[in-house]
Amino acid sequence: MVNKLWSKVDPPLSKPVLNCIQKQDFSAMTPIQAAVIPLLLTCKDVAAEAVTGSGKTLAFVVPMLEMLMKREKLDGPLRKDYIYALVISPTRELAVQIFKVIEQFLQEPELAHFTISLMVGGRSIETDVESLKNGAQIAVCTPGRMMDLLTEQRNLNLPSRMKELEFLVLDEADKILGFGFQGTLSAILQYLPRQRRTGLFSATQTKDLQDLIRAGLRNPVIVSVKEKPSISTPILLENYYVIVEPQDKFLFLLNFIRNRKMVKGLFFLPTCACVDYWASVLPAFLPDKKIFAIHGKMKHNRNNILESFRKTENTILLCTDLMARGLDIPQVEWVLQWEPPTSPAAFVHRVGRAARGGAAGCSLLPLLPTEDAYVPFIRTYQLVELKDWRESKDQIKISDKLKDKEHKDQFVGPKEKVDFDSIPYLDKQREALRQQRLEEQKKTGVRRPTKQKKKMVKTTPWANAKQNKVERKERKQKRKEQKQKVEAAGKKRAKKRKAVTAEEIAELAEDVALLKKLKKRKITEEQFDKAFDLEA
Repeated sequence: MVNKLWSKVDPPLSKPVLNCIQKQDFSAMTPIQAAVIPLLLTCKDVAAEAVTGSGKTLAFVVPMLEMLMKREKLDGPLRKDYIYALVISPTRELAVQIFKVIEQFLQEPELAHFTISLMVGGRSIETDVESLKNGAQIAVCTPGRMMDLLTEQRNLNLPSRMKELEFLVLDEADKILGFGFQGTLSAILQYLPRQRRTGLFSATQTKDLQDLIRAGLRNPVIVSVKEKPSISTPILLENYYVIVEPQDKFLFLLNFIRNRKMVKGLFFLPTCACVDYWASVLPAFLPDKKIFAIHGKMKHNRNNILESFRKTENTILLCTDLMARGLDIPQVEWVLQWEPPTSPAAFVHRVGRAARGGAAGCSLLPLLPTEDAYVPFIRTYQLVELKDWRESKDQIKISDKLKDKEHKDQFVGPKEKVDFDSIPYLDKQREALRQQRLEEQKKTGVRRPTKQKKKMVKTTPWANAKQNKVERKERKQKRKEQKQKVEAAGKKRAKKRKAVTAEEIAELAEDVALLKKLKKRKITEEQFDKAFDLEA
């Protein structure tokens, strides 16, 4: 049965949409949906901020379909070659997820005639061109691919197909900007009609996002929904930290995973190389769990990996921050992190992959003894309360057998000699370059380094980051004020110079001439004083 809140939306929702909500078990309306849907249905631009897992996708999909049906009722059947609704998301994984949600609604007979197209990277642009030509009244895309299609000259003329655009959605807008798509997004907005409805959705607010709101929305309604004023993560999410020594971190996390009977878990690692390394190491330690790995350098297989992860139980997905936004897998019970993210806001998005849709979930962050300041830092700047795992009843004992296995698998004994020159790169180009260097070494007897040593960069402690930012702002303001003073003084002097008359210049020349005559003794001092009226 559909939640009563859905049937009480004003203006009321259509029967096909309500039927789909009931069939797909979208029964519980969330606060963000209750706040945003009526605003969009009454043709307001909306900038919405809500915690991860709060139901933002449905908050724009429902009014989008209602708008298209209303437009069709007023103007007749929509043109097949026009785009009437456009959704832009930061990653192809999130775009695919949104696409599938909309497809569920289009299974309703009354909505099945609407056409939809998915336009993302990782496949040929010709595929998307053909899809648009076949009809895409609803388009879901990533910013880079949309910009490519807008400038595509193969008889597509996409800008003309968007002149009747009714509704634009920017999902995870802060992440779009964080990925460096600000210029691309601004260019895309130039192609779109001004008379449109725009919904901007994000989990965090940034300065760039505020600039985008001013540039892309017309008198928007700002909506901020949080489950509690004092927290920025889902209310049923428990966040833990644990202080561990560097040499114990791997074993602690390994035992933690072994002792957890989790259906699904996400493990965030700092780089793509780390993901690849852990994906090759973990299966030997966790034979009973299925290990998946995904990161941004995987171009063609990411969707298949994600789908396999969704369908598998007792599994761990190793990933980078590529998976930190918008990913909706209700069965994720635990989010683990190897180290704190460089961006504090990224922490909120990472842990928000658990406890979605009203379910319970947990996260764990191991910290080194030198990183303990992160706990008060994240509490102050992201409103996230981290509990000490050591105070929980769950005890994890690291067996000597596992320690021995780790050391055996991870390190080569000191007495064994390893010929590192015999170990090839998997990458063919790097291997060819390595072979070239080895040949040079044989001829010259000099080993050329593979890469130059990087200078150590001094990092800023989390606790001092905000203070340093304030100080930099003050120094910048002082330099600006000093520059303004210098410019003002220059203008004042220039004004004075302009005030000198020709008569004054001539008089000054006469005075200089008298001085020269006095110096050459062509006149006496009495004559000089008389000329200057200096006589007593």
